[in-house]
Amino acid sequence: MTKFEPTLASLNAHKVPEWYEDAKFGIFIHWGMWAIPSFASHHGSIGETFAKQYDIAVALTPYTEWYCNAIKVPESDSAKHHQNVWKGAPYEDFRALFLKGLEQWDPKEWAKIFKASGAQYVVLVTKHHDGYSLWPTEVPHPYKEGWHTERDIVGELGDAVRAEGMRYGLYYSGGIDWSFNPEPLRTLGDFVGSVPGGKYPAYATAQVKELIDKYKPAVLWNDISWPTSMSDMMRTFAYYYNSVPEGVINDRVTPVSWKSKLMRFKWMRKQFDKKVKAHIAKNPVNKGVVPPEPPHYDFRTPEYTTFNEIQSRKWEATRGMSHSFGFNHNDTDADYLSNDQLLFDFVDAVSKNGNLLLNVGPRGTDAQIPSEQTSRLFTLGKWMAVNGDAIYGTRPWKRADGTTRTDLPVRFTAKAGRVYAIVLGKVTGGEVAIRNFKAANDADVMLLGHGAVTWRQEGDDLVIALPATGGEAADLAFSVSKVDPQG
Repeated sequence: MTKFEPTLASLNAHKVPEWYEDAKFGIFIHWGMWAIPSFASHHGSIGETFAKQYDIAVALTPYTEWYCNAIKVPESDSAKHHQNVWKGAPYEDFRALFLKGLEQWDPKEWAKIFKASGAQYVVLVTKHHDGYSLWPTEVPHPYKEGWHTERDIVGELGDAVRAEGMRYGLYYSGGIDWSFNPEPLRTLGDFVGSVPGGKYPAYATAQVKELIDKYKPAVLWNDISWPTSMSDMMRTFAYYYNSVPEGVINDRVTPVSWKSKLMRFKWMRKQFDKKVKAHIAKNPVNKGVVPPEPPHYDFRTPEYTTFNEIQSRKWEATRGMSHSFGFNHNDTDADYLSNDQLLFDFVDAVSKNGNLLLNVGPRGTDAQIPSEQTSRLFTLGKWMAVNGDAIYGTRPWKRADGTTRTDLPVRFTAKAGRVYAIVLGKVTGGEVAIRNFKAANDADVMLLGHGAVTWRQEGDDLVIALPATGGEAADLAFSVSKVDPQG
């Protein structure tokens, strides 16, 4: 077994394990005290919020998990809501209500839901920006004694997830912790400059090592940035790889530098914000976020956005089903991603060498996953039960996308000498023609969930006869044994 050293050369020699390449679909879980008030502004996506209201955007994001900060900014929607509904109570008061709801939690039931969705791994938020830990950590908090659950949420869910045959990963907010730095944040400059110093880097490092030792997470999913120097960060990463040889680390791990430390000064944040606002004014709004590329990582994590082309390095699209990761009680079914769009985004990511990490945001009051979310998971799982062979274990083909003659989108994947063509949308009539896709003369074509189908080549287009369905067919996946090298 390779022993990793705390150097970039050694760490960058780490290969993304096959299980993660093959998995394609994971479940993210944002669940904490914010799920009690379960409120955030409705101003569109996070990217749209920064474009339209930059000077207060951090307090107006659609993320309910940022409620702890938003209520500190008097002019925010959340602060007004908090005053009207909760009479300005301290955020810490939500702890008792969250723990009360926790009494109804059944981690085995959650794990069954995730398994039914077709997910191959689960990533739980263990500590978000509010600093509250969802396990009985033995690392003492220097400012908020006992700022953690006594019940081992992290451990119980891990046992349930693994019992269902899925891998288990852990999220940790390494770059932001409002229990160490409670300064109200309004702009992106404020946010970037709020990485705590002082006692926090040692605290965060100790907690992450505790998570590694106790739970052996298959994914170490850090958020925002890494709070230590480069050398300390490399020591932690080597420790992780040596403890979990088949583990993976995401890309939100830029270490502290002298440049980032300058962002702690208001004058520097003002200059930063001025440049960002000018950039936003000149460029189209991106609804999501692509983190900066750090010195070491195993996979990229675009948030509420995607890549347009096949990526040579592994990546993972991460998003909630609505504009928020945490549960928002104001969301209606119309605020959630449609089943059609969810499937399209998933297949599109897989065709371009990506996974999908799809978030669920359980309620805080009763520890249940809302029906709007479970219904989408079950719909995706039903499709995967039929068409999973076109997804699991595949790799990108020579191109990701195509169209039918009726302009339905097509996405391609490949595995074991076969090319999969996934036609997304409703197919009518007795056949479907995929443009610029040539099968070899002796190829066989299979419709997943049915079996062999007849086909013919018309010029550059592959025309496939469909079995009688008695109605419209939708989101079909075809497997082709031999593809013309020119096709």
